[in-house]
Amino acid sequence: MNTLFPVFLKAEQMTILIVGGGNVGLEKLEALLKNAPLTNIVLVAPEIKTEIVELQKTHRIELIYEPYHSAFLESKNIVIVGTDRPEVNKQVQIDCRNKGILVNVADTPDLCDFYLGSVVTKGDLKIGISTNGKSPTFAKRIREMLQDIIPDNIQETLDNLQKIRNSLKGDFEYKVKKMNEITTVVKDVEL
Repeated sequence: MNTLFPVFLKAEQMTILIVGGGNVGLEKLEALLKNAPLTNIVLVAPEIKTEIVELQKTHRIELIYEPYHSAFLESKNIVIVGTDRPEVNKQVQIDCRNKGILVNVADTPDLCDFYLGSVVTKGDLKIGISTNGKSPTFAKRIREMLQDIIPDNIQETLDNLQKIRNSLKGDFEYKVKKMNEITTVVKDVEL
């Protein structure tokens, strides 16, 4: 049973530390920037790929060319680790746990407080997909399938629903009831 609690974070209101400047660090950085391009990111590694340096030119990324040490955790909200050194990954996880900072250690589910799932985005619609760490590749395939079947004009529907929601008068219970009535047609639509 998947007991993960799904959450959508306002990453752009946070400062996120990425430990690792190689291929995995780049992959995690790109995923973060794709979903929240204005996030404040600090990336620390003794060596940093040129692709990461290029991303720094157009995003809020501070690059620190040093080995990890716990002082880098100060004022960070979330940490993502992607080094090829298991002892460093474990130390970052221990340090984060001691400071109450959520951490994701790439490809090491036992060291993670959260997973970075596959994401489908169409306008304001965003769907997160998790396999509880069992198969990121399968989550990717589900993402591709949903990306294909969700209509490209879904944003128009969302905008119309927002207008309806904003125009409703009455208490919270009434508004929820009306929006439930209006949106029940969605489950009957063939995509």
